[in-house]
Amino acid sequence: MAKAVFQRNQKVWVESVGAWSVIERIVPIWARGFDEPVRVTYDVGLGREFHAHELRAEQDGPEILDQAGAQWRLLRARNKWQTPEDCRHHPYPGTYPVVVTDANDWGGWRVPGAEYDRDPHKIEAQARLIAVAPHLLAIARALTEFISEAPDDAPPEIRRLAEETVKIERYLSEVPAPLTGPEDQGTVAA
Repeated sequence: MAKAVFQRNQKVWVESVGAWSVIERIVPIWARGFDEPVRVTYDVGLGREFHAHELRAEQDGPEILDQAGAQWRLLRARNKWQTPEDCRHHPYPGTYPVVVTDANDWGGWRVPGAEYDRDPHKIEAQARLIAVAPHLLAIARALTEFISEAPDDAPPEIRRLAEETVKIERYLSEVPAPLTGPEDQGTVAA
């Protein structure tokens, strides 16, 4: 008997096409005399149905952080719109920070030039914080594991910090609901 591996509206990588797509329909194939489908295919809007082995799911939050965390780093990109003389008030005139999260130096976090020009010291601090975030998460996880071994022996403040770490872990692992309308845009979970 076949079970569905993916869910409707789930983002998947279609290996044979080399593109991301979203599961539009789950198509069970039934046979007489069986209580469950004998095969399940997936319609991803690319002109034909695909089997589960042809698709790969997008990774969940903690797994992404575990794999990519060691590769996050801060690089400097050349400012194309201002010369170093025009931006002498920047910490690094002629450049801006870019946090890359991929081994190939692409993907990650960038800031619009106008926003960087407004407060470059704040943006530099944010870039450094984002670049070290996986390491901070690893420290918080280690603290939580250490406390979970003997919670009664830990001071109350340390236990409170471990509880906060669990809340942050829960937030990171949640898959956000899709936006339904303009009233949802611009809201950020705390």
